[in-house]
Amino acid sequence: MLRRLVGIAAATALLGCSSSTHIRASDPDARIYVNGEYVGTGDGHYSDRKPAFTKQKVTLRKEGCEADVYSFRRNERPDIGAIVGAYYLVLPALWFLQYKNHHAYEFECRQTQNG
Repeated sequence: MLRRLVGIAAATALLGCSSSTHIRASDPDARIYVNGEYVGTGDGHYSDRKPAFTKQKVTLRKEGCEADVYSFRRNERPDIGAIVGAYYLVLPALWFLQYKNHHAYEFECRQTQNG
């Protein structure tokens, strides 16, 4: 029984490493980049296995417009599975926090200066 419980806790801790979020821009034509990587236009999905408190840079771009830059951190909600798994395995929990399920950003096109 104890071996089974430890196995379940280990699996939960490993699954708890990943966190994801849905990103939406107010302009459906705005291209969304997270840390320079394209994730979608208007709507996007981002996922990683980075430890708690890491910061992600979101850039919204559209042809002829200045880019808007935002950020979010992996400290927006607790990851109960990772916390429980780390407790039973007596391991440090580097992934005990997750991103919010959704992030929404305003994108207002400010014309670029061609000069």
